[in-house]
Amino acid sequence: MDMPAGTQHRSVTPDPFNPTIFTRHNLSLHALLLENQPWFCARDIGRLMGFHLSERMVNKLDKDQHQTVWIEYYRQPEKQLMLSESGVYALLVYHYAPGNRLLREWITHQVVPALRDAEQSDNSDRPMLSLLDWPEMSLSLLHWQDEGWIRLRDMPYLLLDHTQRRMPVVKPWWRKVTQAFQSSKHSMG
Repeated sequence: MDMPAGTQHRSVTPDPFNPTIFTRHNLSLHALLLENQPWFCARDIGRLMGFHLSERMVNKLDKDQHQTVWIEYYRQPEKQLMLSESGVYALLVYHYAPGNRLLREWITHQVVPALRDAEQSDNSDRPMLSLLDWPEMSLSLLHWQDEGWIRLRDMPYLLLDHTQRRMPVVKPWWRKVTQAFQSSKHSMG
C-alpha cells in the first residue's frame, strides 16, 4: 500500500498489560491475571528455575498453557512468552530440581493468592493477601479490618536474626523435673 508523501510508517503496539512484579532471591517474576487466570513470564520462570526455557521446552506444553502477549517489562512494552499456572507446574515437574518444590510452594501459596486479591481489591470488607519482600525472604501479609496480620508460623523467621548464631536448645521445664526425679531415684537405689 502506498503512503502519502511525508507520512511515516509506524508500527502500532497494542496497549501492554501491566503485570505485578514479585521478588524471590533477588529475581523478579512478572505475573498477571488474564480472564481471572494467573499467567507468568516464561523468561522469569526460567531464571527462578535456574536455566533458560528454550522454545523446545515450552513446546512440550499444551497450546492453552502458553501464549505471547505485550506486557510492561521493566517499564518497556515488550512481547513476552507467558505461561499459565498449569504450564508452570508442568515445567517444574518436567525439569525437576530439589529447589523447584519451594518455588512451586511460593507460587501456589503467595503469588497466586496475592494476584487474585490485587484484582479484587475494590471490596475492602474482604480479607486481602499481599507480600512483604525483604532481601532474604518474602512474607505473606493478610489485610483485614484495617490491620495487617502475619501467620503465626512465620513469626520465628521474623524474630530470628540470621546473622547471630542459634541459641542452644533449652529443655522444657517438665523434662528437667523428670530428669531430676530419675537422677534422685538412681542415687537412692
